[in-house]
Amino acid sequence: MRELSLVITVINEEDNIQPLINEIRKALDGMDYEVIFVDDGSTDATKKRIKEFIDDRLTLVELKKNYGQSTAMSAGIDHSQGKYIALLDGDLQNDPSDIPFMLHLLKKEDWDVVAGNRKNRKDGIFFRKIPSNIANYFIRRWTKVYIKDYGCTLKIFKREIAEDLGLYGELHRFIPVLAAMQGARITQVDVKHHARKFGRSKYGLGRTFRVLSDLVTMVFFRRYIQKPMHLFGTMGFISLFFGIIINIYLLVLKIMGHDIWGKPILILGLLFLLGGIQLITIGIIAEISVRTYFEAGNKKTYQVRKIYNAATV
Repeated sequence: MRELSLVITVINEEDNIQPLINEIRKALDGMDYEVIFVDDGSTDATKKRIKEFIDDRLTLVELKKNYGQSTAMSAGIDHSQGKYIALLDGDLQNDPSDIPFMLHLLKKEDWDVVAGNRKNRKDGIFFRKIPSNIANYFIRRWTKVYIKDYGCTLKIFKREIAEDLGLYGELHRFIPVLAAMQGARITQVDVKHHARKFGRSKYGLGRTFRVLSDLVTMVFFRRYIQKPMHLFGTMGFISLFFGIIINIYLLVLKIMGHDIWGKPILILGLLFLLGGIQLITIGIIAEISVRTYFEAGNKKTYQVRKIYNAATV
């Protein structure tokens, strides 16, 4: 088993491949490491560039289509062999020279995850920094996992943490939250950040809204994944209680001879009753789904077209 596996997901980064590999070899010289490139459906010469550098330390995992960064990361982790796993962007904005210190810190102080914080971020203010800061604020506030920079890909994990992250959809932004759900001990360090030299960014302003959407999922996962009935059941019984109180009040009015038909409070009482029953039912279904989630088989969310390594090239 290697000491370190470096997982890099790429899509259309042909001009960044050679300088990135040169930087990695320079930064990790003398270490026992491997590099796992995951090509997430590139349409340019990215795959060809990577294949030129394949040796006993470098492997290329080619996915059949573009699945997204989270799934590509999961594929890279699955095909890695290192005791520790590092994630790195393929656009040269992260600096591989930060990895040795982060790995040393993780081993020396027995952290489970060391996350990077882009202290002097070299990105546009209005379309990258401000939306990112807003998203980071809401994630910290709602999940109670206090990481400064959720958008920094550069992170190092113990293998057992990385293997159980459960990366689906676009949840790579919430990796510290997913790790914290396993009880991981997390720290963060300032890392270098560079302006993009080649290619185009795959992120835009629209991703802020996707982050906020995923945040709702993560808040549920963080607080209620093992007890969804505590969320839906609580709301359901509160709604049911108000519905019963309102309808008892209307029943008393009816007995006293008052006409209750057409009163807005009658509709409100029915809504509370039906809403409470529905929420409790959703809670029961969610409990069944959670048990299925934890007990079901380990089915992959991606398909590999081909693996290139020193033995196959």
